[in-house]
Parts: sequence; C-alpha cells; structure tokens
Amino acid sequence: MSTAAESRTARTTRPAPVVAPTQRGPIQNVATWVDARTGGAGFTRYLMRKVFPDHWSFMIGEIAMYSMVVCLVSGVFLTMWFVPSMAHTVYEGDYEPLRGIGISEAYNSSLAISFDIKGGLLMRQIHHWAALIFIVAIMLHALRVFFTGAFRKPREINWVIGCMLSMIAIFEGFMGYSLPDDLLSGTGVRAMQGFLMSAPIVGTYLSYMLFGGGFPGEMIIPRFYAFHVLIIPAILVGVFAAHIILVAVHKHTQYPGPGRTNDNVVGFRVMPVYAAKAGGFFFIVFGLIVLISALVTINPIWAYGPYEPTQVTAGSQPDWYMGFADGALRLLPGSFEFVLFDRTFSMNIFPGSLFLIPFMYGIAMVYPFLEAWVTGDDREHHLLQYPYNAPVRAGLGAAFFTVYLVLWAAAGNDIMAIKLGLSINDVTNVLRALFFIGPVVVFFVVKRICLSLQRRDRDKVLHGRESGRIVRTPEGRFFEAHEELSDYERWNLVQHPDYRALTAEEIAGTDENGVQRDPSFMDKARARMTSFFFEDRIPAVTPAELAEAHADEHHAHDHHLAVQAQNEVAVVEESLQGQKRH
Repeated sequence: MSTAAESRTARTTRPAPVVAPTQRGPIQNVATWVDARTGGAGFTRYLMRKVFPDHWSFMIGEIAMYSMVVCLVSGVFLTMWFVPSMAHTVYEGDYEPLRGIGISEAYNSSLAISFDIKGGLLMRQIHHWAALIFIVAIMLHALRVFFTGAFRKPREINWVIGCMLSMIAIFEGFMGYSLPDDLLSGTGVRAMQGFLMSAPIVGTYLSYMLFGGGFPGEMIIPRFYAFHVLIIPAILVGVFAAHIILVAVHKHTQYPGPGRTNDNVVGFRVMPVYAAKAGGFFFIVFGLIVLISALVTINPIWAYGPYEPTQVTAGSQPDWYMGFADGALRLLPGSFEFVLFDRTFSMNIFPGSLFLIPFMYGIAMVYPFLEAWVTGDDREHHLLQYPYNAPVRAGLGAAFFTVYLVLWAAAGNDIMAIKLGLSINDVTNVLRALFFIGPVVVFFVVKRICLSLQRRDRDKVLHGRESGRIVRTPEGRFFEAHEELSDYERWNLVQHPDYRALTAEEIAGTDENGVQRDPSFMDKARARMTSFFFEDRIPAVTPAELAEAHADEHHAHDHHLAVQAQNEVAVVEESLQGQKRH
C-alpha cells in the first residue's frame, strides 16, 4: 500500500508522452527539401506577400507581358516548321494559284505552315496579332508612366529600360515580318537596305556586311532568322526581366488616395488575390488574341506572291509601329544635301530612317533626368501625379505624340490622296505644315486645359463642391450652396508637389560666408528652364488659405443672418406702426 508521498513522486517522475510528428503532404515535403538546400523560402515568402495596388491603368503593362508570352509560345511552334533558307524550289503545295512557281524555301515553308499543317495558319495569325498587341501595349504603358510621373526617382533607370524594350520590340517585329520572303516583306527589306545605304560614309559597308554582298543575296533570311529567333528574344526577355525585377525592388507606384503615402502600398498581396486576378486576366488576353486571330486575317502572304526584286506591291504599307519612320521619309524635302571636303552628303533618307528612331527614343530616355535637374527634387516618389498637375509635362507629351501622329499619317499620304481625290503634293505640304505648327498649338492648348483643371480643384478645395441646391436670400439674390469636401477628398487635391520658378541667384546660392555666388552658365540655363516649366502655375491651397476661406464664408453667413434679422425687425415695426394708425 503506497503512501501519498510515493504517489506524488510517481506522478512527477512519469515520462512525458511522445508527440507524433505532424503529417505533411507531398508538396510540403518537396518544399521543405528544396528550402533546406537552397534557402528559397524567405525569397518566396517575400514575393508572395508583395502588395500590388489596384487600378485599371496598371493592366496595360500586364497586357504587354501576357501578349509577349503568347508571342514567344506561338513563335516556338512556328520555329519547328519554318525553313530559314533562300534556296530556290518549286511550289507544289495545296494553294493552286502558286503551284508550279519558283519560290524560296522560306516562302515555301511559310505557305506550308499556312495550308498544310493543322493549326498552322491560326498559329501564324496568333503570333502576328500578339506581336502587334505587345507593341501597342508597351507604348500605351509608356504614355501612362510619362503622364503620371512614374519615371521620377527612383525609377529613372527602369524608364530607360522600358524605352529600350520598346525599341527592341520594334526591331524584332520588323525582322519577324521580313522572314516569309513574300513580295510585301521583301519590299520592306529592300527599303531597309536603302536606309542602310543612306548612312554617311559607312552605308555601303553596312549593307554589304548585313546582306553578305549585293541585294538581295542569299544570306539575309538566315541572318534575320538568327536575330529574330535567338539573339533579340534573349535580349528582350532579359530586359523585360530586369524591368520586372526593378518594379518589385522599388515597389509599385499607386495613385493618391486615402491612406496612401510614399511609405506604403495599398492593394492586394500576390497570394491569393492578385495571383488569381492576374491568372484570369492572362487567359482573357490570350482568348481575345485567339479570337481576333481566328476571325481577322492579317498578312495573307499567299495573296502577295513570292518576292521579286523587279516588283513592288502597290499601296504597300509597313506594320503600324514602323509607320512614323516611313512618314518621316515622305515629308523630307528631296534636295536636302551638302558638300563637305569635296564629298556630297545626302540627307534625303538618313534623318528619317536610321537617325529618327534612336533620336526619338533618346529624347524619351533623357527626359526624366532633365525634369529632375529642372525641379531639383531629389526625393523618392511612389505616389503618381494626375497629368493636369504637371501642365508643361502634359503639354510636352501631347506635342510629342502629335509629332508621332503626323508622321504616322504621312506614311499614307498616297492612299489619302487617292481616296480623297487630292494632289499628293498638297497632302504632303499640309502634313509638313502640321509637323511644325501642330505640336506648338497642342502644347499651349493642353497646358491651358491643365491649368484650368488645377484652378477648378483649387476652387473646390476653398469653397466646396457644387451641391445643385439653389438658395434665395431675403434681398432676392440667388446663389448655389456648396458642400464642404471631406478631409480625404481635400487631401487628394492638394497633395501634389508644388514647384515654382527660380532665379539664377537663388539657384547659385551663397558660399560658406553667406556671400552671394555669381550664377554660372548652367545656373542661368536652369533658371530659364524653371521659368518655362513653372512660370504659369496654380499653387496648391495651403492650410492658412483654407482657414481664411472658411472664416470668410462664416462671416458672410453671419452677415446674411444679421441682414435677415434686420429685415424681420423692420417688417415687425412696420406692422406695429400700421396698427397704431388704425
């Protein structure tokens, strides 16, 4: 018989129960095994917890990414069947009008993909439409970034990468539609060879180096194939990956709103909400590309026939994204040349072909650094601006886009002249005038519109929004009652940076002894630029101005009540006097 002490001792010395290990599924086991050897759990957790804001304009960049994926996947399919050779053969396929005609192996394989391989024509059209949508999405995304100021610190490098991505995509697209060796694509290759020849001094050497001799030769299709399938896609994917990595490093920009600051991001985490939405949107984009490709024919190479150097397709036009360069060529005067060192340098083609594209993209790449130099703003910006809060930037962007549209329209000056029954010279001269006048007019119009929108916001902050309720005073005066904005609405209209024009002396500053420095040439240049950017400005409402406006409104309301009381007293006195007379 045990005592109570022995019973307590037995209870305290009893061994602890063994806990069975938690049962893990196969996916958890694999993830644990990989993490133990790579340490990737932390990085994966960081990515899965990444927050992305929610706005429709951010979907433009997603469209570019998804269309690029569709383009790459469809390109892999086409690579399996395409023959990059200019060797001569006779067509014996299913398309009766071309049967028995001598063509190249490249054109023969393109026809085989279109008519002999199941799903080949659909894949060709998917590839072409995805490429067009990819480029237009990149350009729209770039416009969104520019007009909202998303290129400001710390995203200047990412802006440059995005511009490079757009330019590389243009060259990739040009080489892609040159591969089938049909009459239309051959006409484009012939034009490109002329562009190379127009380069001063080295033009002939560049042409012979690329074509392996005279035009057309037998090397251009294999070389374009290597660039289009291997080299440029590798560069494109690498640049795109760098762009996405920097987006993750810098965190995503967001539009101003309640609770949104430069130090946070308001939105959804990657898992599970954003991943589900992005995955669904990918299939929407993919489905629309397939639907368009199935219903709308593009680049019917069988209708053009094989390329012959002695023939040109009537009314031929490049893909839309190369139209501005073609239009620049048509607007250039025909006698733009000079003599230097006993050599004639012809500038009839070079400025509108080889020089134009790098020049326009170079201006776009430099702009963020120019604006940062003008404003002197070295802060990080993660909140976007409404376009009208930067009037000069919006005007410059609209003017630049006007130049692009005029050049793009000039690419079809012959078609417009034929369809409208006009002289091609008159159409060209009108477009030349628009090239110089249009951007200036558009700049000032857009700038004034932006300033008027800023003035509207300022009045709304000071006096509130219009309520639609008409009030009549005892004096017979009518006015519309305004409703005061909430704190969130008011902050949304006054949070943007407020810059002003600086003098050269303010920029130069003083030395360590407090003596004014003499402005340098760069100080004076920056002062002129700040005057150009910020001379016309609508300053944001300050707390003091808001308090003064509210005080004036309360004073006016009190005055109105006092006048109303005086009128009521006067009415009562007049009534009493009338009673006394009776």
